[in-house]
Amino acid sequence: MQAQHTVNIKTRGQGFYEITSEIATWLGETGIENGLLTIFCRHTSASLTIQENADRDVQYDLQNFFTSLVREDPSLYRHTCEGPDDMPAHIKSALNDVSLSIPVQASTMMLGTWQGVFLFEHRSQNHHRSIILHVIGA
Repeated sequence: MQAQHTVNIKTRGQGFYEITSEIATWLGETGIENGLLTIFCRHTSASLTIQENADRDVQYDLQNFFTSLVREDPSLYRHTCEGPDDMPAHIKSALNDVSLSIPVQASTMMLGTWQGVFLFEHRSQNHHRSIILHVIGA
């Protein structure tokens, strides 16, 4: 069996947006007990990550790390037509994942105790992001 779904997310600028519960709800509705879930981000200026979801300081520190690692300085880049945050967003996306694979057992993502699935928005402005979910199994 296979199932596919799109999760649409409205972001409010740079940061982490947890989508674990929305994915878990859909996964439970598919009827697939065991298999593999693929999560795919359809954008080049946002990414996906599995990170700690118990302490928001982790997300804060990761955001600060990537901000200091990839500067928003237009003098550093040739691609500047979409604003000073665009090329840095592409670089951050290249350093992170745009797809994730998660085992499924008993219609549940086999995440660790403190793990959650996040969209990592790299642009400063509001955006609409589409995340594709695809599960295959029995």
